[in-house]
Amino acid sequence: MGIERFGGLRARIAAEAARLMYEEGVKQYFTAKRLAANRLLGKVAGKRMRYRPQDLPSNGEIRDALLLLADLAEGEKRHRKLFAMRAVALEVMEEILPFEPRLIGSVSTGHVRRGSDIDIQVFTNDEDALERHLTLANHLFERERVSILKFGQVREYLHLHLVDAAFPVELTVYERNELRFRPKSSTDGKPIVRVSAAALRAILIRDHQSEFDTYLTTGTIVGLEEAQSEQEDENRPGPWDGLLAQEPDNLPMFTEEPDDDYDPLPGFEQYS
Repeated sequence: MGIERFGGLRARIAAEAARLMYEEGVKQYFTAKRLAANRLLGKVAGKRMRYRPQDLPSNGEIRDALLLLADLAEGEKRHRKLFAMRAVALEVMEEILPFEPRLIGSVSTGHVRRGSDIDIQVFTNDEDALERHLTLANHLFERERVSILKFGQVREYLHLHLVDAAFPVELTVYERNELRFRPKSSTDGKPIVRVSAAALRAILIRDHQSEFDTYLTTGTIVGLEEAQSEQEDENRPGPWDGLLAQEPDNLPMFTEEPDDDYDPLPGFEQYS
């Protein structure tokens, strides 16, 4: 194996991509790795250096670097935030049980970091019924339709963003029969694991027993105020906001296909 895989260019690109996602708000692995390679290689004699596809880290390598960065920056706060986000996710899921909610992504796996939100899939053949249900539950939400290319076909998915929840919550709506299928994660290639409300409650008992006991007894979500305060700080405009809206011209070229274009099924799951 080449040196790039163990501490060379590949590792440096992974570390820089992780920093871009953590500190500068880049959302997609694909974008982060291109920008990272571009920044690290720079220009020689006025020409931008080219890189090979094998120089680029996988999504999993960037994820690992990102989690290490989050651990170093946040420490124990990350555990408290994880509990708070899981408790809020459980409250939302128990409100919409008729629509087969399934938690996916970083809140289900425990890989939360700065900027993480709560991703929940719901399964129904009646989108209007779901929206009526949310309205009757006094939720405020915004609608978004996203078209993606899946298996050679353009599919349209409805996303409902709960704007009144303690954390950003995104509900992605699927037809009921799609609950039988398990697409693969763009991060590690494994089938995505969907966590039901009952399974999430079991995770809370197992991983957060003391905090969950307090929640059941008093209704208090330990760590919620701290996490919300941190979230408000994250949402304040920074001096570099907007600089990443447009990518630099003449980015290095490579032949690999983007492995993480928008996917309504995000996450790197570990629970079965």
